[in-house]
Amino acid sequence: MATHPGLTPATTDHAPQPHGSAVRVRGLHRRFSEAGGVLNGLDLDIAPGEFVALLGRSGSGKSTLLRALAGLDRDVAGHGTIEVPTNVSVVFQDSRLLPWKRVLDNVVLGLPGRHAQVRGRTALEEVGLGGRDRAWPHQLSGGEQQRAALARSLVREPALLLADEPFGALDALTRIRMHTLLRRLCEAHRPAVLLVTHDVDEAIVLADRVIVLDDGVVRSDLAVQLDGRRSQADPAFAALRTRLLAELGVVDDADAVRTEVAS
Repeated sequence: MATHPGLTPATTDHAPQPHGSAVRVRGLHRRFSEAGGVLNGLDLDIAPGEFVALLGRSGSGKSTLLRALAGLDRDVAGHGTIEVPTNVSVVFQDSRLLPWKRVLDNVVLGLPGRHAQVRGRTALEEVGLGGRDRAWPHQLSGGEQQRAALARSLVREPALLLADEPFGALDALTRIRMHTLLRRLCEAHRPAVLLVTHDVDEAIVLADRVIVLDDGVVRSDLAVQLDGRRSQADPAFAALRTRLLAELGVVDDADAVRTEVAS
């Protein structure tokens, strides 16, 4: 078990989690000014292999929570506890590939063992970049760079994958392809996943649960109970989308039109 320095009295523990949890957060606080907290006594559980999407308006604490779970925030304070697995990987909105290293070297960066490059090539094959191991990052498209970033995260077989709007900079068609890829990879590797996103449809398409964060606490926690391809044409998809938008304080345009017609 390791404890990050500076987390007093809140602690971050890297150890097997009790009660079947991959992530266990209790009473977490984070304050950046005297005006108010960003996280205000937040509680959260994520089960092993569970995919959770985190929604919330700007400033609601989404990225702050993710950074705390990743151990990137050394100043988390307050009476609270963060328990996460030892093996955690993070995927950011940009790929953060080192431009002076080839793709394979980026994927296996810091990976110990004689067979690191073999594992790296296997990971590149999984994300559809087989044969691109000797390419430079600038020779890849934006979508390909994010594929390489996914390979870099998953080659370490993380118990917890933290994703901070990893598809936010991609065009719509590339995002759809990346959604399919991420679901397939998560089904194969079975990490617990926490995805921060502003996209309600993305959350519904990918997640087992969708959490809405508001004022630094969990406002709602909804299971995604949809079958098959999770088509937007499915009435259950539309109903969940409308509910989540309402939780975010957004009126669904389609509902607004129906209300005007009915009146």
